[in-house]
Amino acid sequence: MNLEILVFGAMFVMALGCSLAMLFAPNAVHVALFLVGAQVALALAFLLQGAFFVAAVQIIVYAGAIMVLFLFVIMLLGVDVRQALVEPLTGQRGIAILLGALLAVGLVFVAIQGVQLAAGGADGAGALTELNRDPGNVIGLARALFSRYLLPFEVTSILLVVAIVGVMVLARRLGAVESEGQVQAPTEEEAA
Repeated sequence: MNLEILVFGAMFVMALGCSLAMLFAPNAVHVALFLVGAQVALALAFLLQGAFFVAAVQIIVYAGAIMVLFLFVIMLLGVDVRQALVEPLTGQRGIAILLGALLAVGLVFVAIQGVQLAAGGADGAGALTELNRDPGNVIGLARALFSRYLLPFEVTSILLVVAIVGVMVLARRLGAVESEGQVQAPTEEEAA
């Protein structure tokens, strides 16, 4: 059986499983984490198609930045502390440790293979130059983004930073909670 078919099958099961889990997960944080899993599966699908830049953007922008904002909004809206302390699945910490160890082993394997490929080992001689012979549209996209569209790119980044700071300021003002659980009105010093 071909390795590409096995990876596609694993990606398909992961994408479908995370998508279905998003529909039935009762906790909003778990829904966001399942969405990250589905986005990672989509990035893997892009990798299988040879769209390396799109896969990297999928991970960096969507699974990274956008999901951090989603989780920030979920946390801003509030998660019941009592619910967060209860483990609905017994043994989930052990499974998490096992999966984390499996991820670490996979990362070490990929790093070793990458070093051998870059060094031009016995089975990787000339493979790196073959891979980098046609860089695709990444160079053209980088030239357009950082020359012609530099101003809109920077304005967008400044807008996102201002939005994050604004949300944090609003959350700090509205986050003052009394022992009864009611929100306090901001004092004159905080309002200024």
